[in-house]
Amino acid sequence: MMPKTKNEGIFFTSLMCFLMVLGMSIYNLLLHQDFSMINLFMGVVLGFIVAFILDVFVVGIVAKKIAFSCSFVDKTKPMQLILTISSLMVLGMVTFMSLFGLVVEGGFGALSVAAYLNAWKMNFIVALPYQLLIVGPFSRFVLKSIQNKKMNESMNASA
Repeated sequence: MMPKTKNEGIFFTSLMCFLMVLGMSIYNLLLHQDFSMINLFMGVVLGFIVAFILDVFVVGIVAKKIAFSCSFVDKTKPMQLILTISSLMVLGMVTFMSLFGLVVEGGFGALSVAAYLNAWKMNFIVALPYQLLIVGPFSRFVLKSIQNKKMNESMNASA
């Protein structure tokens, strides 16, 4: 299930970003033994803003271009396309958001290749299954419910 209108696209992207940022923030705070509601709130607010901007203006555009240009992806099979785009989105978002997390956590002085690669690996191993098994299916279920409600309302209005 994919968004059909601009409003559905904004809603779907917002829901997907929020759930990914929330889940990954909880994971990272627990991983670093730094969990508190204030840290979670601050991480989610700032993380959501950055993730949404990256999703809409960078990663989403690139992921979709790559997915639609891959010869091994059968574009007539929606699930194959969804899984390809979702996987590419995770790859791109983990790449950027791991850097973001390191900078927020320790400033630019905490950046090193080793720290970044470790953060990237630790985030990727959780983000991919979280996206493919929980966030993606849940977000598509919510979107489908909204689309079905709109369709039923328009059918009732025309009857």
